[in-house]
Amino acid sequence: MNDGAMIEASGLTKRYAGHPAIDDLSFTVARGEIVGILGPNGAGKSTTLRILAGYLPATSGFARVAGFDVFSQSLEVRRRIGYMPENNPLHLDLRVREYLLFRARLKGLGGRRMRERIDCVLEQCDLADVRHSMIGQLSLGYRQRIGLADALVHEPELIILDEPTLGLDPNQIRAVRQLIKDLGGYHTVLISTHILPEAEMTCQRVLILHEGRILAADSPENLQQHVGSRGQVTAEIAAPAAALREFLEGLDGVAHFNVAPLDGEFLRCALTPLPGLDLRPALFAAVRDRGWTLRELTRSRPTLEDIFVHMTRDIQEEEAG
Repeated sequence: MNDGAMIEASGLTKRYAGHPAIDDLSFTVARGEIVGILGPNGAGKSTTLRILAGYLPATSGFARVAGFDVFSQSLEVRRRIGYMPENNPLHLDLRVREYLLFRARLKGLGGRRMRERIDCVLEQCDLADVRHSMIGQLSLGYRQRIGLADALVHEPELIILDEPTLGLDPNQIRAVRQLIKDLGGYHTVLISTHILPEAEMTCQRVLILHEGRILAADSPENLQQHVGSRGQVTAEIAAPAAALREFLEGLDGVAHFNVAPLDGEFLRCALTPLPGLDLRPALFAAVRDRGWTLRELTRSRPTLEDIFVHMTRDIQEEEAG
């Protein structure tokens, strides 16, 4: 057993009528990490979280949470988990504080400790002003925060959140995102999402799932570096069009380029480098030496969405070949 790991999964597989929802997943999550499980709908994200939370048995493989086996020691695991499923089930006919009292009692809290924890999560999730409101009369954003408060009320070691920002507006997403980031270090957080920029801004490490298998497991920064060497370079240059094209045709390391007119004498150049090359120093030096005017020189930073598209395209090309 790995004392530094909150989650250990090995060979996790779940089949429905012979079809694998997840297939031979193996990964670890360290204590205090915020880890995102990414992928499109149907990739196996919710299935993985349900197995780890003890709500769904695996067909094969094993998983441990805080050193306890998810299958044979399910009650010990559940005591250490705060779980918010994708379809957040709430009692709409209860008031916010009443609901949290009910949930806290179910999780074994009582007396002064229970009241302290409820007051704490009401503040933590920005629910203090609506503590006496009926849940059914609140917006989706408030309901998501109530689900988070429910997951946090018993101070679990591991918090599992399935699509926690689903259906929220931009301001609500930012608030939930900040709350999740604040939980890191004090809790281990496992979050699933199909919104790739969401994980990019929240998670320290990501697992990218595709058709039930792990395509990649690394930090967002390392994954960006994996494909970042081919980041497109964009430059806006005031120069004679023919001379600029001739220069770019002879510039070492350019896989292909495109030149388009802008305002006045300026031309927009979009250059794709060969793997491992940064064209910006040579381009800047050439513009300076020729006396041309440069007003923009940038290299695009790949997003997790770019990485996902890149990896899935490689798989499709391999299968086709």
